[in-house]
Amino acid sequence: MTARFGRVIPAMITPFTEAGELDVQGAVDLARRLVAEGAEGLVVSGTTGEGPTLEDAEDWELWKAVSEAVTVPVIAGTGTNATAHAVSQTRRAGECGVAGVLVVTPYYNRPSQAGMSAHFRTVAEATSLPVMLYDIPVRTGRKISTELLLELAREVPNIVAVKDAAGDPAESARVIAEAPAGFELYSGDDSLTLPLLAVGAVGVVSVCAHWTAPEMAAMFDAVESGDWARARELNAAMLDSYDFESSDAAPNPVPTRAMLNALGLNVGECRLPMGPTPPGLEVEAMKIHERLAQKR
Repeated sequence: MTARFGRVIPAMITPFTEAGELDVQGAVDLARRLVAEGAEGLVVSGTTGEGPTLEDAEDWELWKAVSEAVTVPVIAGTGTNATAHAVSQTRRAGECGVAGVLVVTPYYNRPSQAGMSAHFRTVAEATSLPVMLYDIPVRTGRKISTELLLELAREVPNIVAVKDAAGDPAESARVIAEAPAGFELYSGDDSLTLPLLAVGAVGVVSVCAHWTAPEMAAMFDAVESGDWARARELNAAMLDSYDFESSDAAPNPVPTRAMLNALGLNVGECRLPMGPTPPGLEVEAMKIHERLAQKR
């Protein structure tokens, strides 16, 4: 099973100080901790990293600092809903030492498939870095059609992967079956990672890998060795974590911050509009972590 960016890729939260300012050293420390626990790549300033609330200069500082701090591939979240802005961020990412860029479907605008095609092509043409598209219609309001995904995979050399959070494994299987050699599909939904592995996904861009990276890596190992019973066992051990990582009362990344703060990492609170942390969430986080630890 190949995975150019690694199999287990936490979508890293962005640490903030108590005053809500960017904590670059905290990001470096967290990145190194995640790698030590089994992360094989990192996404920086994506959705879980609260990319929409970061200033451009904060992105640049994060990308550079984290890329210099770890030896695994770092993927910069450069996509926005303005093509010119996404182009400028993508070009700047190329100067920060990252291994690739994550480009989300333009959100809120609800462009046509033709508009999305032009957007992705324009951003990809602005860089020599490999591009991972990010398909998450529940947040963006638009689904990248399977036909468009395949067209981009075939026609744009540096569009090499998709982070699939569309929630349709049957269509994911079709993308994998019909995409050119070398195009990779990564699960973008922790709860669907095992089903997507069954149809040929190569990795996961994960929220709960902030605390489940060992289990995630072991699940990939089990699948690669053909031990599906062990893979199901490991997946079952993470079900609580999948449920915990996002809810209406505490949407992602609020629970991840609660987990890391409960574990003593002091990563701060989300920037508005994502806060505040509901009362008792850190207590719930510790219960989740303790139950997981008992199964290790």
